Amino acid sequence: MTKMEPGSVRRREVLLILSSVMVLVLMGMSIVVPVLPLYAESFGVTSAMVGMVIAVFGLARILTDVPSGHWSEKLGRRPLIITGIVVFMVSSLLCGLSQSFWMLVAFRFVQGIGSAIYTTTAMAMLSDISTREDRGRVISTYQSTLIFGTGLGPTIGGLVAQSYGMRSPFFVSASLGVIALIWAFLRIPETRAEAGPVAARSHNATSKLPRAPGSPRALLSNGNFLLAGLMGFSIYFTQTGSRQTIVPLLGHIQLGLNEAQIGFAMTVFTMMDFVVIFFGGILADRFERRLVIILPTIVAALSLVLFAQGETYTFYLLSAAVFGLGRGISVTASMAFAADVSDEGRHGVASGLYRMLCDVGLMLGPVVLGWIADNSSYDWALYFNAALILVIVLLFGVMARGAVPRAIPRKAVAQTEI
Repeated sequence: MTKMEPGSVRRREVLLILSSVMVLVLMGMSIVVPVLPLYAESFGVTSAMVGMVIAVFGLARILTDVPSGHWSEKLGRRPLIITGIVVFMVSSLLCGLSQSFWMLVAFRFVQGIGSAIYTTTAMAMLSDISTREDRGRVISTYQSTLIFGTGLGPTIGGLVAQSYGMRSPFFVSASLGVIALIWAFLRIPETRAEAGPVAARSHNATSKLPRAPGSPRALLSNGNFLLAGLMGFSIYFTQTGSRQTIVPLLGHIQLGLNEAQIGFAMTVFTMMDFVVIFFGGILADRFERRLVIILPTIVAALSLVLFAQGETYTFYLLSAAVFGLGRGISVTASMAFAADVSDEGRHGVASGLYRMLCDVGLMLGPVVLGWIADNSSYDWALYFNAALILVIVLLFGVMARGAVPRAIPRKAVAQTEI
């Protein structure tokens, strides 16, 4: 087993190892994105039932997030990362072998369990190795490497599906899981022991955020933490509801796009994220985090209106680029804000609870928007999603407090290592 050395000597190395493992896993997950709604639809079900295939993934994560955070505190981060990859790898293979819609639903549920284990634990590891002074840049560095992988995934998945059938991306996903498992087993370190020193360093920082005790009950009574979770809810509601369900179906059914064209649009989403996300991390560490969350999130909401208004593939791609621009800047600040207001050293518990709130949105998004699409239109589903985002942003802007005013002085930014 690889152990984490004391202090911050290996922080950059740990960040790169964790990122390289997770980029393989999330590339495998993203490969199925452009074909999953079409694959589910091939079993002869409605749009709402297509949404169920994505929503059940979120339900599994909701049920597993908090236990995963607790297990990572008891057993360590490394065993949980490896376990999550194994579960996801096996379930990906089984999804590709499904012989009925309900088999696909069941295996997607198991896939969600694996996803919850490794994503919750990875978020706890990031909190272990970061402080409030550099958290935005640590998270953005991690996210940018993942985005690079997930940006390639949809295009690869679309091309593989077009050449070998809609089941083939699931087999590619499982293969990437095998590579990630070997690399994680050989290189992933244990960082749980680092959480204490990092928390101590954060306590001495210039930030004046209120400290929240690490228990779930205390976190749920923390207004800032709940607002951070509400923002996470809106991000994942949109991610699975609009980006992964309604937008592909709108492109396929209303615009007549094929799998490869839809896959390329999914890549545009992600590559725009990649272009701006590290810049978002710098902004999150330099300015008040709330502003870096609010303004770009509004841009992401307006991009959904563009999707609803568009009638050409060019406009479809433009809308994807605008969405990626808004999300890429805001997502890092949102995650950093959540870690800030829950930083007491028990990062596993806080990460699990935050992920659970996010995954409620992940589960509800495709079902709610799928129902609206079935009973009205894809356009109205997108309008509803945009309105929901704007309402949540308004609540966050009015009620969130203590969001690191001028998070780090310019001099400190220059001196802080990643």
